[in-house]
Amino acid sequence: MISTIKNITKIASVIAFGSVFLYSCEPEADNLGEQLFSGAQLNEENFDVIAYNINNNDTIRTDASELSLAPLGAFSEAAFGTQKAAYVSQVRPMEYNPVFGDNAVVDSAVLVIKPLFASDSSSVTTDENYLYSEENIPAKKVVTSYPVLKYGKHNRDLTLRVHEVADFLGGAEQMTFSNRAVALGAELGSKAFKGRISSTVITKDSDNSNLWSNDASLRIPLSASFFQQKIVDAEGSADLKDAASFIRYFRGVRISVDENDGYIFRFTPTNAEIVLYYKYDKVENGTTTRPQLTKKFTLGDPNVRFGQYTFNRTDAPVSAVLASSNSLTGDSRLFVQGMGGPGFGFRIPDSEIAVLKEKFSKDKIGIMGAKIRVYTDETIWNGNYDKPSAFVFLQKDATGFLPELSALSAVPNFSLVSAFDLKKNPAYYEFTVTKSLKDIVESEAANKDFVVNVGAFKSSDTNQLLGYRADTRSFVPNRVVLVGTDASRANRIQLKVIYGTK
Repeated sequence: MISTIKNITKIASVIAFGSVFLYSCEPEADNLGEQLFSGAQLNEENFDVIAYNINNNDTIRTDASELSLAPLGAFSEAAFGTQKAAYVSQVRPMEYNPVFGDNAVVDSAVLVIKPLFASDSSSVTTDENYLYSEENIPAKKVVTSYPVLKYGKHNRDLTLRVHEVADFLGGAEQMTFSNRAVALGAELGSKAFKGRISSTVITKDSDNSNLWSNDASLRIPLSASFFQQKIVDAEGSADLKDAASFIRYFRGVRISVDENDGYIFRFTPTNAEIVLYYKYDKVENGTTTRPQLTKKFTLGDPNVRFGQYTFNRTDAPVSAVLASSNSLTGDSRLFVQGMGGPGFGFRIPDSEIAVLKEKFSKDKIGIMGAKIRVYTDETIWNGNYDKPSAFVFLQKDATGFLPELSALSAVPNFSLVSAFDLKKNPAYYEFTVTKSLKDIVESEAANKDFVVNVGAFKSSDTNQLLGYRADTRSFVPNRVVLVGTDASRANRIQLKVIYGTK
């Protein structure tokens, strides 16, 4: 409690004095700043909060401007049901109007994506007697494998499947949401995925020179015959001459999983690619050889790409809760889920605001700290799934960040949302509303609802927030059940206020 008071005092110094410059109309008659730091008595008091579920209709914007990481997989559990994530993208060649050479034949094709992985959990296998290529060059092959970072059931396998997209996906400027459906064409390939990716380095025995290497990645084999017919045999055609023609000819790919339960992992979409390995006739000094070359096709910018999410909530408690949500009286449990799942809102009742306003008017209190504390509901959400560590926290119908971010950002170690005991049940979160509450109580600001969703605000390389609309909600798979407005429970959601009086 002492450390909390000290932290609140630091915050209050910024609010009480700094906000005088930011808000010249703030009441000054009672010299609030002097009260707070000249023998003020500190008090902590709890106030009830009305909290309720918000149905986001299992839909969220997932086009390239939103999806800096792309989720892929499937996960099912009792509280929220099943959530599946697929990925759709246009494909563009690294060079247009390509030349493959005489008698070009595709050896193989592979789709390469780079998932997030645990770099500190590697395993290494070495083959000292490896023979490289058809020339049987003596070499050493070193394969380093890593587990991908997963959300869900870690011990399950997934079947990854790639299809050609039959619909034209449009232009990169359009907004796309996670419920967009696309028609599919031929299946291009599949892979049984065991949850690990690998990097490979092959070096020549004679001089230790590098013969072949690749970064840690997931490589899905694709149909050589498809790319032979679609790309190599089409050499010289108008379909391969420019971007506008190509994206209408080869309209894209969709990556999905067969299973309905397992885990969700994420990869960086900007460096996803398809690589064609092919041979052609090369004649030199009357001798014909067939060297192997590659052609690459990017799934990165400026391709149209988006996450495609589906949900099955049959018999899951979240369905009934969302159907009966009551924003006037509140809900006893709050179901919160990323990637378009539900969020929650809360409101400080006008009756509680009236109590604080009366204390401000009669007792000359100064609000020094205010946090909304909300606990996880261990009766429903008591498993080992990773709880969210961050939230996107705004006022309803927001046109900018909460005032806390400007008033308190200078305070050391300030956090708009703090998480506690995430490895335990229950855990809890605290949402800072100090400046918002001061404005309501002391400056007659409107008492607006607040909205919370799983995710975090995006930052620039300089750690500056990119904007209140720039967040990670579209690709964070975590979820949690929280204790809402329930008078029978001691750990119900509450507003905790620390104020000073003389």
